[in-house]
Amino acid sequence: MSDATAPTDTNSLAGPTIRPSEAAHFGKLARDWWDPTGSSAMLHRLNPVRLGFIRAAVDQHWGGDPDSLRPLAGKTALDVGCGAGLLCEPLARLGGQVTGVDAAPENVMAAQAHAGEAGLDIRYMAGEIAELDIGTFDLVTSMEVLEHVADQRAFVAALAARLAPGGLMVLSTPNRTARSRLLLVGAAEAIGLVPKGTHDWDEFVTPDELRELLAHAGLTMSLPEGIAFSPGKGLHRSADQSLNYIVTAVRSA
Repeated sequence: MSDATAPTDTNSLAGPTIRPSEAAHFGKLARDWWDPTGSSAMLHRLNPVRLGFIRAAVDQHWGGDPDSLRPLAGKTALDVGCGAGLLCEPLARLGGQVTGVDAAPENVMAAQAHAGEAGLDIRYMAGEIAELDIGTFDLVTSMEVLEHVADQRAFVAALAARLAPGGLMVLSTPNRTARSRLLLVGAAEAIGLVPKGTHDWDEFVTPDELRELLAHAGLTMSLPEGIAFSPGKGLHRSADQSLNYIVTAVRSA
């Protein structure tokens, strides 16, 4: 991990990014986070889609071999809002030296226990990302987290401050559209696909808003790629960004 100075001074950020109510909500889900049929079932379905995007982005960014089993060998990776480690563990299997940070101590405990059982050496920590003395990382990810933080600009700036020179950031988040309100908030929570109270549609972020947040933090965002749902394909990468989308970001030239 590098200690290179980042363009954003995290000591001057506006304030805390953790919402205690959100941390408590997700902390209550910690015990069955790894149950693919439990309260985090949707994340289990979403994870392979996100991993496919991350793998392709890593290969493109560092010019890696698409057939390599460990494209992150020799690189450090940070997942912020890691939950119980659904993304951290595959990143570690891809060869990364992985750190996971979450707002809920219960999630960190569950993540540590599961990684230990799997024989994976992953460092987990709970707390404000801007306040942790962890240096910088080659790969920084934060999936379905931006819509849950108290200060989105401060949170993105804190992520940017953790990105090492030449590094790659990958973010995914729900889009704020009429369709996402109907399906992600209304239908998904009503039928139990997502635990009730998980989403506040007003906190969803459009691609244009995310581009501005990243630009303010000194980063340039890629063209967003949608994550869509259909009965035939399930969750899949798509040109349709109306529900959810995923992007990369790098330091602006």
